[in-house]
Amino acid sequence: MSATGTVDAAAERLAALLTGSGTRMTDAGGAGTIEFEPVLGLRLLRVAAPPVDVWAVDGGQITVVDARCLAVVATRASTVRFRGGSCVLEDEGTVRVSVLGSGESDAARAALDLDGVLAPDCSVDANLVRDRWEWDAVARAVEACEPGGVVLADGDLQPDWRIPSTWLRELLDVAFARDVVVAAITKHSSLARGGAPLLGQLELEAAALYGPRTTWWTPLGRVRSDVGDGIQVLAARLDADARFAFRVDVPGWADAEDVLSRIASLCDDAAFPGYPYPLTVADRLAACPGWLAAEVRMQLDDAFDRAGVPLEVRERAFADRHRMMERA
Repeated sequence: MSATGTVDAAAERLAALLTGSGTRMTDAGGAGTIEFEPVLGLRLLRVAAPPVDVWAVDGGQITVVDARCLAVVATRASTVRFRGGSCVLEDEGTVRVSVLGSGESDAARAALDLDGVLAPDCSVDANLVRDRWEWDAVARAVEACEPGGVVLADGDLQPDWRIPSTWLRELLDVAFARDVVVAAITKHSSLARGGAPLLGQLELEAAALYGPRTTWWTPLGRVRSDVGDGIQVLAARLDADARFAFRVDVPGWADAEDVLSRIASLCDDAAFPGYPYPLTVADRLAACPGWLAAEVRMQLDDAFDRAGVPLEVRERAFADRHRMMERA
């Protein structure tokens, strides 16, 4: 084994990155070009009264069967609503079953109901299917949310790259007109400084600056686009007992500190402090566990029986040969 391929070499490189002093900030996720702030200034964050109305949306997906050239996936987008500290709505969302593959693009695009929005020749995969209906749920939440309320979404404030930014602009225009803020929380950020995870560095710096039990925030940069004033990218520790800080995206027109201070009031759940508990509930509802894939597979088999598809044909199409060989 060459020196560059050893565990020691990998550990040495990681140690250099994690303890280095690099200052260049990047987004390895590449979900939009962020214009980073030249200097990050950590600021204390007060915890304000909660929003009058809080909606949270999260999506989930699972592969049911996979023949490599085509696959069947199940997705759903779940929505919850909190008012006065109580959950008044838990909607798991419709389980949508999609056939995806190189030869299925036309039908898959038609099923997304985005005529005139998607490019006529764009590919369709599980990420696009999940995102399309997740953002549809966000749009419905914006329409239903009371003025002064907040709609929380999982991830960053940008739909799948195949959905034009004009679609998001129209959504945020509706939110602005209704006095509703859409905020997106990223569980596991790809932001980096000097090649190392940025949020981990900020957590240590904030603890040294303000002490271990403080809430804080800082502007990280802005995504420039034709979405109004762009998108503000922030970092924040939203509960004094939280172990982690999170990336938070809000519209360019929003008062970032005010939005974060109100979201912070939703982040004191004992199970996962620092993360908005309405999104935790939505995440639980949206999860697509193995039993769901098994249930959809049984329904597929029933439909195959009615269509007269021989069992041998199905097994040869969807058998996981790699897993079978590993069991041998």
